[in-house]
Amino acid sequence: LPPSFRKLAGCTLFITGASRGIGKAIALKAAKDGANIVIAAKTAEPHPTLPGTIYTAAEEIEAAGGKALPCIVNVREEQQIINAVEKAVKTFGGIDILVNNASAISLTGTLETATKKVNLMLDVNVRGTYLTSKACLPYLRKSKNPHILNLSPPMNLSPMWFKNHCAYTISKYGMSMCVLGMAEEFRGEVAVNALWPKTAIHTAAMDMLGGAGIEKQCRKTDILADAAYCILTKPKTFTGNFIIDEVLLREEGVKDFDVYAIAPGHPLMPDFFLDVEEKKLSGSQQEGADGAKEPPGPVAETFRVIRGAMTEEFVRSTQGVFQFDLSGDGGGTWYIDLKTSGGSAGFGKPPMTADVVMSMSSADFVKMFTGKLKPTMAFMSGKLRIKGNMALAIKLEKVLSQLSSKL
Repeated sequence: LPPSFRKLAGCTLFITGASRGIGKAIALKAAKDGANIVIAAKTAEPHPTLPGTIYTAAEEIEAAGGKALPCIVNVREEQQIINAVEKAVKTFGGIDILVNNASAISLTGTLETATKKVNLMLDVNVRGTYLTSKACLPYLRKSKNPHILNLSPPMNLSPMWFKNHCAYTISKYGMSMCVLGMAEEFRGEVAVNALWPKTAIHTAAMDMLGGAGIEKQCRKTDILADAAYCILTKPKTFTGNFIIDEVLLREEGVKDFDVYAIAPGHPLMPDFFLDVEEKKLSGSQQEGADGAKEPPGPVAETFRVIRGAMTEEFVRSTQGVFQFDLSGDGGGTWYIDLKTSGGSAGFGKPPMTADVVMSMSSADFVKMFTGKLKPTMAFMSGKLRIKGNMALAIKLEKVLSQLSSKL
């Protein structure tokens, strides 16, 4: 690539757990742009069963075109984190990007999880992520386009994700909560997002968990490296998002996912914490057209799906702006603009005068959008009041039926 297209050229990335697997893949992708990579990982001596050390990773990063700084960092030790951050700043002049990738996993039930394993997962996943973010933030705030990226899942509070490995789930959701909190706390200063794979990824950890032959059901680490690169090159206003690799790459125009498969055509194993509808997972707490923050809850969740499902075709065939005045939990004014190119939806007043204003309770609104309540029935039974263009209101019913397949 010509230097002007190398978006991470000269940027300094601090990546935990970068000696192998996903962390190293993200490092190598950035290294191709000529980035500086701080390899903050604990493997300094070759491990009996795991590939790679911070020094072999450094050689690969330099060979790919980046500059590498290997640092021995066990994220359980705060002083080691602080020392590495100081060394990074001294060597490269600052920190632009932090990738919290280091993670410990034990998929065991409550009675089968040894206390030292519980401590390990909470120390590495939650506390390590929190303390590394804390140590890097003063320097990130000075960067032009700073990002924190946590390798953690969208929070899905379905009990099925807790019952078999409660400690692991708590520790991973702890990382996701860091995203929720810090994205809001540093909004406008530092972007904070989470990235998670849609399918199992082939790493040493996966071999350990899945045993022989598991790799056929996995994708290569490249898919996460490409998705991470996409996120880290976006402006810092892109924040507070829980991103699924495949969903983002599809949005960016990637069509061929076979290139990421270890065994193209072989069925893939879905990753933890993801229900079948991944549409809910892309996009974030948006700001309304008038800058108002969306109140969280089922209504916001519904709008998140509506945004994900919008197509130019919808906008072309509908040509209307709908305002919803909702009462109850997560209520207030919301809108769906299916008139302006690209369409939009969210909390607050619509960007232009609404053609149709619908008033109803937020609970009925969610029912309507999930196909449990027909708009006609809602209208006839007095649950829905409509002002404005009735023909467009009727058109919305058609839009809803197309949408509810996605909801």
